[in-house]
Amino acid sequence: MDPGVVALLVAAGLAAGFVDAVVGGGGLLQLPVVLMVPGISPVQALATNKMGSVFGTATSALTFYRRTSPDLRTALPMAGVALVGSFGGAALAASLPEAVFRPIILAALVAVLLFTVARPTVGQLTELRHSGARHYGTAMVIGTVIGFYDGVMGPGTGSFLVIAMITLLGYSFLAASAKAKIVNLATNVGALVFFFGHGSVLWGLGLVLGLSNMLGGYLGARTAVARGSRFIRVVFLIVVSLLILKLGVDVLRGA
Repeated sequence: MDPGVVALLVAAGLAAGFVDAVVGGGGLLQLPVVLMVPGISPVQALATNKMGSVFGTATSALTFYRRTSPDLRTALPMAGVALVGSFGGAALAASLPEAVFRPIILAALVAVLLFTVARPTVGQLTELRHSGARHYGTAMVIGTVIGFYDGVMGPGTGSFLVIAMITLLGYSFLAASAKAKIVNLATNVGALVFFFGHGSVLWGLGLVLGLSNMLGGYLGARTAVARGSRFIRVVFLIVVSLLILKLGVDVLRGA
């Protein structure tokens, strides 16, 4: 592979790992670069991108866990159903074009952006909206739906997890980001298990992305914990705006 392409992949992996650790959405940076690799198919790009992301989300999840001790009673059940949902979404992704889903995802992202801008105090503190079975039931629904989405498309999964846990469960940006990393790790693993069986993963390329993601994820998680919810909210708004721009261009082009 051309050294310039390798350098670009490393840079994209570092940036994606950092952004994913803070609010998710690293696929916005990484996947387009993977698609630039000569001779790679869209399914191979999606599969190899997932392999790289697993390394990054595992590193950031561990870093968040050590520094914030997130509530695993919520995060682990969400991760379990998200893994199953992601596997099912990946199976569907192998047979359906992404263009089917883009207008729906674009509308959802616009709604998320408007809500976050209109409510500047949302996500500053953890104020749980539900308790007991209702809390865990809502968390399981979030995990299943967003896990399925991650298997089908992927970009923005972490951002959707963060905003869902803030608005529907009542967590702060920092607490939501910590739990989102655990759930996002499960969604990446679920999709990757399918792609392994599908024979779509390019191992060498995946390892290059993985090592880059690990470093970026570690740095991103440490920064998020040190800077807190206000910093995460700003990064969240930037990432969601970029996702809207990218998907909007794709929809207009009919890609």
